[in-house]
Order: sequence, then structure tokens, then C-alpha cells
Amino acid sequence: MKRKVMMFLFIVILSTLFACTKKEEPITEVAPIEPLLAELTVTNTVEIDETVTMKTIVTLGDEKIEDADEVVYEVWEEGKKSDSEMIESVHKGEGVYLAETTFAHDGTFSVQVHVTARAQHTMPIETVTVGDGGEYEEDTAHDYHTEGFSMHFMKPIDVKAENEAELLVHIELEGAPLEKLNVRYEIWHEGNPDKHEWIDTKEVAAGEYQAAYTFLEAESYTVVVHVEDDEDLHEHEEHTIEVK
Repeated sequence: MKRKVMMFLFIVILSTLFACTKKEEPITEVAPIEPLLAELTVTNTVEIDETVTMKTIVTLGDEKIEDADEVVYEVWEEGKKSDSEMIESVHKGEGVYLAETTFAHDGTFSVQVHVTARAQHTMPIETVTVGDGGEYEEDTAHDYHTEGFSMHFMKPIDVKAENEAELLVHIELEGAPLEKLNVRYEIWHEGNPDKHEWIDTKEVAAGEYQAAYTFLEAESYTVVVHVEDDEDLHEHEEHTIEVK
């Protein structure tokens, strides 16, 4: 019995010495993810009917992106974002994506480029004053309370009744994706304006919130995107979707 106890103690001491002399494995450092950058250039003061070139240089670190999934320009007059125009870009090489537009009357316009590449999204914005500019009433549907806040709702097109549609919104603050938000869609249609449905989203990528919804009626639907965090952020944006 005594011999067994001594043998057990020997094994314990030997195991302890082995553990103490075992080398620690080196910790492998993970390289930080390079942010997707989009440098938007547009003339900020122009004349009526003047051709305006919109230029964006897309980069990831030192790499100029030649295969962006999407580079599209959104243009709207102040107070009329729901009537915005989407203009596809033309890739010119060296990470440059161009598009052109004109403005038919005096006013203040926003030009925002939506860039998706390498599983990242960014959407810088510039303001263009046309002629003498203009005076505008407050646009309560798109008047963000948080400085630097921006959202882009990917409005589905050619939506059919009783078919499931994907609702996706990109949300940023000062050009960086806003993560871990509470984002919901409030949905109703003209045929039953008193019945509002609330749809929760899932964050599928940094700053990207997605949900599926089936539009049951061939009606004009209103979709309001509600955005909140755990503190005092509360923004919303309203859109109309025509279901056939």
C-alpha cells in the first residue's frame, strides 16, 4: 500500500514539473479588417441644365477596387428623398466609377453614392446647390436628429402580391456601419390603413439589417424603417412600395 502511495505522489510531482516547463504556444495576431473607402467628388455649385459629373474612387487599403458589386448614385431634391433618382455608374478602371446628371431648376440637391464591395457597404453624401438654391419646408420623413446619421433602404422592385420580398437597409454613422441596433419595419397598405404590422430584422452584416415580408394585396404599401439603440438614438424613414 505504501509503495502505491509513493508511486502516485511521484506521478503527480512529475506531471506538475512537466506542466511548469511546457512552453506557452504563441498567440497568433489577427490582422485588422481594412475598411472599404469611397471618395465621392461632385461639383457643389452648378447651373441649371449643366452636365454634372459624379466620380467615386473605391479603395480597400492600397487596393483600387475594380469589381465592386454595386456603385450607384442616388440623387434627390431637399425634402423629396422619397422621389429620389437612382443612376448606375460606369466603371472607368483604377477604382473609378462615373455617372452624369443634370438639374432642371434652382434648388438644393443631395448626391449619395451607394458602394458595395468585398462584403462591405459605404454611402458618402455631398450637397449640390443649383442656381440660386431654394427655400424648403421641413421634411419630417427624412429629417434625421442624429448628426452624421445615414440610412439606405434597398427598395424592392417588381413586387408581386403573395410573393415574399427581401427588405434590406444599410445604416451608417459618420461613414461607418452602425451595428447592434434595433431595426424594425412598420408596414401597412392603403386598403387597410388602420392595420400596422411590425417586422423585426436580423443584422446580416455590419450595419445591414434584413427581413422577409409577404405583401398579400396588390396595393400601395407604406414601409417605415424604425431605428433605435439602447441609448437615445431613434430615427425613421418612410417609403412607398407598389405591389402588383
